[in-house]
Amino acid sequence: MAHDTDKGQFGAQWDIAAALGLLSRLPVRIDTDRATARGAASSWAYPLAGLILGALACIIGQIALWLGLPNGLSSGLTLATLAITTGAMHEDGLADTADGLWGGWDKNHRLKIMKDSHTGVYGVLALTLGLGLRWQALTLIITYDALWPAVLATAMLSRAAMVPVMAYLPHAREDGLSQNVGRPDTRTALIAVAIAAIACLILLHITGLALIAAALIATLICVAIAKAKINGQTGDILGATQQISDIAMLLTLAAMLP
Repeated sequence: MAHDTDKGQFGAQWDIAAALGLLSRLPVRIDTDRATARGAASSWAYPLAGLILGALACIIGQIALWLGLPNGLSSGLTLATLAITTGAMHEDGLADTADGLWGGWDKNHRLKIMKDSHTGVYGVLALTLGLGLRWQALTLIITYDALWPAVLATAMLSRAAMVPVMAYLPHAREDGLSQNVGRPDTRTALIAVAIAAIACLILLHITGLALIAAALIATLICVAIAKAKINGQTGDILGATQQISDIAMLLTLAAMLP
């Protein structure tokens, strides 16, 4: 199983910038040649990109709370910030995955649907239910003054979850974002997961173990479905993994807080 991780010269600051450039729409200055050379080797920094994106979302949510907005509106603005700063790329992946995996009858047809820019019924339902569940869960979480640890932990863990999926599953097609980035090796995937898991435990203490378990179960389900449906992964599959693990963790935390 070939992996693309030993390219280019390692530099933490460059890998973090590359991760932010790939996973967000933030105006990050990137050394394109270095980032291209590193490829999937920089994916260890995905949870750090999630930390930055989560912090920006928390700032907006906290300002909304300070201005006296209700918890529901504050949580909505927090989620809106995450969608805006990422260009809704993970939400798009969830929608395309739902359309493709359940709208197609074989691997080629499913991949063709996933590449289509139009969104079908399955995609609309996935987006509606996904955003609704996240919104309701985060609203309850804010009630217990857990906005910052919840958003930071889930933003990091959900992005770390994409890395082992990249490492384990082969590319389902010969082009696309995931193919261009490459595949990380096992060591890179373990580093990404370890960074996110340690941060989660620091932020949420023993409760963090439940979130790690939720993210693991959600990721394994995504891997099993992708393997069965298209025998591999794409950028859409990775985006769906981020969203589904995020939903699972927020629901778990909302259930535990009371």
